[in-house]
Amino acid sequence: MITTTAPKILALDFDGVICNGLKEYFQTTLRTYQKIWSDHSQNNLQTWADSFYQLRPVIETGWEMPILLRALVLEYDKDNIESNWHQICSEIVEKENLNKQQVMSELDGVRDHWIKSDLDNWLALHEFYPGVLEKLGQLLDSSPLLYIVTTKEGRFVKQLLKQQNLSFPEGHIFGKEVKQPKYETLRQILKDNQESPNNLWFIEDLLKTLKTVQTQSDLREVKLFLADWGYNTSKTHEIVKEDNTISLLSLEKFSQDFSQWIHF
Repeated sequence: MITTTAPKILALDFDGVICNGLKEYFQTTLRTYQKIWSDHSQNNLQTWADSFYQLRPVIETGWEMPILLRALVLEYDKDNIESNWHQICSEIVEKENLNKQQVMSELDGVRDHWIKSDLDNWLALHEFYPGVLEKLGQLLDSSPLLYIVTTKEGRFVKQLLKQQNLSFPEGHIFGKEVKQPKYETLRQILKDNQESPNNLWFIEDLLKTLKTVQTQSDLREVKLFLADWGYNTSKTHEIVKEDNTISLLSLEKFSQDFSQWIHF
């Protein structure tokens, strides 16, 4: 594969790459937990915040977040949670007669109510990673074409960026509402711009998402980056360091020229 020293299109995930939403995740999880389990006050649950932040990378889909908090309350070993999350999650769901769809519905309901009743407070729980906004501002004023590909609602991404005086071109933010896998969105972006895959670079903080892109035969030449500042662990970093098809990207490198992102 021939790798260019600069992309013509740069696509970025939002949560875990541009924005740190951990505080919002935990507060939404906390409120949802109290709807499902009434055995703890909000103050008691607050003590689990740091552990929740630390273990957030094990979560693949949002409905699992209240189950993670439940695992902490039930005093599951943190190393065990990190190594065997799917088994622990299934165990808790089965033992407590939970339903994935109901948990998801409760979580979405809590978030929707919060957004409708106090949007400013909800938005204020999102923080931007150091230097990322400045870099995006520079890129928006030059090249390449910038896109955001996220599972967050696009309208909230726009509001959060607007607060920071950043405005992406119309049609360049693909959120939860597009209802398609990220690899499908990358395919769509390439088609819309009549561009070849090797001219697209994609930054994501979930290794599984990057691996899924790799399974698409027509996207194998897309250059993939794992943001090491996002929701992932040192174990994941070690896996990527051994994988010459995905580059591990640091915040320091992200703020530099594209030529510094990859070691040839």
